[in-house]
Amino acid sequence: MIAPFTYQALPMRVVFGAGSLAQLPDEVAALGLTRVLVLCSPEQEDTGKQVADALGDRAAGVLAEARMHVPVEVATRARDLAGELGADGCVAVGGGSAVGLGKAIALEHGLPVIAVPTTYAGSEMTPVWGLTEGGQKRTGRDIRVLPRSVVYDPELTLTLPAQMSATSGMNAIAHAVEGLYAPDATPIVSLMAEEGTRALAAALPAVVADGSDLDARGEAQYGAWLCGAVLAATTMSLHHKLCHTLGGTLDLPHAQTHTVVLPHALAYNQPAAPDAVAALSRALGGVDDPARELWELAGRLGAPRSLAELGMQEADIPRIVELAVANPYANPRPVTQEGVTALLEAAWSGRSPGSPGS
Repeated sequence: MIAPFTYQALPMRVVFGAGSLAQLPDEVAALGLTRVLVLCSPEQEDTGKQVADALGDRAAGVLAEARMHVPVEVATRARDLAGELGADGCVAVGGGSAVGLGKAIALEHGLPVIAVPTTYAGSEMTPVWGLTEGGQKRTGRDIRVLPRSVVYDPELTLTLPAQMSATSGMNAIAHAVEGLYAPDATPIVSLMAEEGTRALAAALPAVVADGSDLDARGEAQYGAWLCGAVLAATTMSLHHKLCHTLGGTLDLPHAQTHTVVLPHALAYNQPAAPDAVAALSRALGGVDDPARELWELAGRLGAPRSLAELGMQEADIPRIVELAVANPYANPRPVTQEGVTALLEAAWSGRSPGSPGS
């Protein structure tokens, strides 16, 4: 018997496929936009200029200042520039940093955002926004920040380095994992989570082995789309709370932090989430321990597996525990200081989840 549930579909248009960047001018025109500000990170400036060239007269300019965790200073600069240029919309090109910057402008000014993802972060599918100020990251949900249109072109991910591809994809899998045991999970969302996890777990080894494999890039982007949609539809739990705290407080790199923490957060919750474990076991090829398999997958991809590698000091653990426990997100297993301390100690050292001492 299927339990009662409520599912809210988000107003999202998706254009998917190799070469779909050519359709971007039509997407801009369909929204009635005439001057859009192209947003990207400094590393993606060439791609941002490529997108601006594709838009022609509809491009008001390129701002290549997007940064992880969306510092409020950068958001203010982007907001002011959009006003100076008379922009009536934004095109966010890149990963979560660029899309997050577009969302900040949408939140302040109501300017519509079109997303052109070049990573597997999934932020483009959600109404979730985040801003970091004074070492604290604030997050929220607002339908105004949801991109009106998303153009997925796997060709734009071909230059994404192997390591960034790996951690970006693991970040996306984290969205699916938490969606499977979220208090507001539904059968529809769970199907997307399982399929998104399967697609990414299958595609990422091929992407890392051969970055020019367009089929694998497309499969990974498809998986990221599904995992992002899961994040949009469900409540975040302990994993995301820890990653938001680590990123906002210690400025740790976003995708890498998700990659390291995910197996340990899942191991913490597995005893209280049997249905999620069953779905993940199927998605990962019939394994008995999904948390251990995700840790092994990160290792096969050459991705980081310890917070120490990312620059965190062991002395930081008590402060992060205090912040994470003080205002915890909904979670299937009670969040305790002792439990989170053990989780972070294992994640900091790089031990496998469930190994002695973890």
